[in-house]
Amino acid sequence: MNISTKLEQDIWHDLQDPGSYEWWYFDAEDEERGISLVCIWFAGFAFSPYYMQHYLDWQKKVRSDAPKALDYSGFSFQLYEQGKETLNFIKEGPAPLFESSGIDISVTFEKNRFYYDKEQNAYMLEIDFDYPARRQKVSARLRFSSLKRYSYTKHDNNNNGHVPHHEWLLTVPKAGVSGTIRLDDTLKKTTRSIDVHARGYHDHNLGAMPVHEYIDKWYWGRAYSSRYDLIYYVIYFRNNGYRPLAICMLHDNEREEFIVHDALDVKESAFTKGLFAPLHSRSLGFTKGDLSIEIQQENVLDTGPFYLRFGSRITFHLNGEHSGELKGISEFLKPGRLQSRILRFFTRSRVWREGERSVMYDRYNFLKTYFNWFKR
Repeated sequence: MNISTKLEQDIWHDLQDPGSYEWWYFDAEDEERGISLVCIWFAGFAFSPYYMQHYLDWQKKVRSDAPKALDYSGFSFQLYEQGKETLNFIKEGPAPLFESSGIDISVTFEKNRFYYDKEQNAYMLEIDFDYPARRQKVSARLRFSSLKRYSYTKHDNNNNGHVPHHEWLLTVPKAGVSGTIRLDDTLKKTTRSIDVHARGYHDHNLGAMPVHEYIDKWYWGRAYSSRYDLIYYVIYFRNNGYRPLAICMLHDNEREEFIVHDALDVKESAFTKGLFAPLHSRSLGFTKGDLSIEIQQENVLDTGPFYLRFGSRITFHLNGEHSGELKGISEFLKPGRLQSRILRFFTRSRVWREGERSVMYDRYNFLKTYFNWFKR
């Protein structure tokens, strides 16, 4: 896993290898009003049960046609209010639904687009989708104005650098986010608008082979306080001979100092799992030299067979002194879980595949819609 912060690498890379993936991730959080959102564009949806099924069938020679990343492109939008899910939309489809030049920083899936405005040093997000399974229509205009950029590059030295091509591109570690989200209930004919004034983040991941063949488990998070900004990234590889990637980026806002701590020692504890959620640690500890970090993954915002998203609390000590408490977002991934036929079946309840009918998807969204109305 290589790491870069170079803006020019935020383009579409047009990966052709079977099972390859690429995604652009944006999130924003308004702590005062209890609002958070996530937008992701995919060129090869790494966690698609349909993509995984095609890849496994091709690998076993059940199918002769190799899966192509763009035939599993997609877009997702999640909205949370007061720590609870308001909206969870994931749609994927074939290559004609995706558009990007591979030259400019701009990606489109159906009517959902983001692009980078160089003059304003900002990413513009234009969201527009129908969600018939929940009887909703959603539109949004969001601006991610870069507040900070880091300069850092790291190459994976496992196996003397001879490792599969995977990259984490940390493009915008901190952004000011503004805009409006409009939610239309197409059944009740009502409209609600949400003004967004939040703190945001953007990164970009890509890989030239299926993520489940290379990565065993993956912890990521970012948190902020008035004094510090902190981002961590921990990957355990499928190859036990590879040293885990464990890195923490720390920015001191008072001193304007940026420090990267890598090769961290990681301690996992307080393990738990749900009915479908994978076994994971709710408490993480990082140490190296005069740095120690404790991460408590407290509030479960989203959960699934291979993925969890948390509201987290982070404390750390630097040079023997307590450096305060930070709050933020953290995630956990267990990609190999999608090799299970049963879990792929249940994951289809979350994913709308263009041109594909899924009984699980229809039933899940009917029940979610019914209970949401009931709670109101």
